[in-house]
Amino acid sequence: MAESVEVLIQASILPNYAHPGDAGADLHAAEGVVLAPGTRALVGTGVSIALPDGFAAFVVPRSGLAVKHGITIVNAPGTVDAGYRGEIKVALLNTDLTEPFTINVGDRIAQLLVMPVARATFIAVEKLPGSQRGEGGFGSTGVRAAEVDAAEVDATELDSAPAPGRTAPQTGDSQ
Repeated sequence: MAESVEVLIQASILPNYAHPGDAGADLHAAEGVVLAPGTRALVGTGVSIALPDGFAAFVVPRSGLAVKHGITIVNAPGTVDAGYRGEIKVALLNTDLTEPFTINVGDRIAQLLVMPVARATFIAVEKLPGSQRGEGGFGSTGVRAAEVDAAEVDATELDSAPAPGRTAPQTGDSQ
């Protein structure tokens, strides 16, 4: 069983776990809002918490809202630090290009994950130790399972390689 932690709370509607074993507790809207296509709004939840030291809460999107309606959270995950005592608000975004989305008081709009967090001690160094991954990031491993593992390819080779399904331009060819 995972560790349990007591969280002091003031709430108009208590966050609740929909199923045993769920990681996220549902947060409910404390106000009604209509999100026009492509717009965002800061929606109150009526929830304020006091987390113990060494913990943080993270506000994440609900998958059903994202898939069915294009509703997501602008700054996902939103971080609630242990020392914060104000109302948890959710920056919702309607990514749908044509349909507005109505949020009613009491609707489940996000999930709250409470997790232990380590406090880092940052140590300045002249050079970082090497790793297998190196500086590969931002899509360097590709999308398809059959693509070359970027960790095994020099970054300069990636920059000059043609996109999948295309051939490298020959000298004098126009692109």
